[in-house]
Amino acid sequence: MNYADVFNAVSITKCSDIKGLLELFEASYLAFEGETILDEAKAFSMEALRNVYPTLDLNLAKEVAHALELPMHWRVQWFDVKWRITMYETYNKNIDKRFLELAKLNFNTVQAILQKDLREISRWWRNLRIMEGLNFTRDRLAESFLCSVGLTYEPQYSCFRKCLTKITTMILIIDDVYDVYGSIEELEQFTEAVDRYCPQVEVLPSFFGESLEGFIEGKRLDWWDSSKTQDLPECMKTCFQALYDITNEIAYDIQELNGWQVQALLHLRKAWAGFCKALFVEAKWYNKGYSPSLEEYLSNALISSGAIVISIHTMLSVGSTDEKTINLLGKDEDLAYNISIITRLYNDLGTSMAEKERGDAPSSIHCYAREMNVSEKEAEEHIKNMINNTWKKINGQCLNNQSHNLLPCSFVKVTTNVARMVQCLYQFGDGFGIQDRETRNHIISLLIEPFNLDKTAKD
Repeated sequence: MNYADVFNAVSITKCSDIKGLLELFEASYLAFEGETILDEAKAFSMEALRNVYPTLDLNLAKEVAHALELPMHWRVQWFDVKWRITMYETYNKNIDKRFLELAKLNFNTVQAILQKDLREISRWWRNLRIMEGLNFTRDRLAESFLCSVGLTYEPQYSCFRKCLTKITTMILIIDDVYDVYGSIEELEQFTEAVDRYCPQVEVLPSFFGESLEGFIEGKRLDWWDSSKTQDLPECMKTCFQALYDITNEIAYDIQELNGWQVQALLHLRKAWAGFCKALFVEAKWYNKGYSPSLEEYLSNALISSGAIVISIHTMLSVGSTDEKTINLLGKDEDLAYNISIITRLYNDLGTSMAEKERGDAPSSIHCYAREMNVSEKEAEEHIKNMINNTWKKINGQCLNNQSHNLLPCSFVKVTTNVARMVQCLYQFGDGFGIQDRETRNHIISLLIEPFNLDKTAKD
């Protein structure tokens, strides 16, 4: 008898171990490639939970609904903490008040640190004043900071969170430049400017004995050439200058942290150049009315998703400074590659209709539907299956890394959280393009509203 026979032998209507079913359902999302038995377990437990849901008490019903909406393995860990504390307090019959208050105090303490980070990054954003001349782009600082929290909420990573927020805001702004503002000729000039490299300086100088001002005002000019932007509209010049300044600031911070054994600015510049070139490919596709195959689309979307940019910043900031490791990111279907693919697929599921209406390049859904001559609904199901299969690859790569120590654990954790964060953003639509209720609720719950502490709790 195989496992399928075992599942089928159990009458779904007589399943009484709901907790066991729930655990089986959650465990099925940890499957690797080829583990079809866990696919069967997922289908079985999902159907069973849906059937028994109307008969459950309120507490268990909430847990089941929460899991069916999104399994634990796909959730952003920190975003789920408040819900679980509230569930424990509301429905647990044997509450340990000291344990409960400790959990609330821990949440409030971390939240206070995040609030401080948000105040500091908001001050930086106001001083940058980039939005004054960019009425075509999205001002999503709070959402960008929320993303950085989703990737790494731990108190010790304040500087990295602010770095991630800066990166995310620039990804959104540059994406809008290519999607909704620039002409093909202007975008070509902008892309060349970001890609242009002055080769006369081969290595970065030691920062010892140099001030930040000296580094920023002097040495950086040997690394990025802005002459190609002279004929561009002022708003595109503003975007380039902001990218230029932010990248140099982040590179300096990385060098100050890790020393000069790795050329951070060179790697960051390459990452942004690749991102812009991939966006330019999509702009040309749209301009020519060209619909690529899904394979061709994804080979470019790997870069245009922006996840590789985040991965390289992450590796340099909290991971490894090994040049070989950094240069291989996104290659040979590695972890960064699969995270990038899943980022684009989630994004396409959440934004495909809005992007089609406003005139963006085709999404994976439209590419597959046209290539295979199927409906968009069928194409969406195919993309969802691709997401499931990509998660299996990610699961295997994370376990393999744990066994062989191929990549720093901090890098693996942050990068995998990118996939969870994009799922959170696009689960109910476009969490970036539209300031929707779900994203706003996350901001209020996680960054603004603390727990009320019980002053009567005993030590």
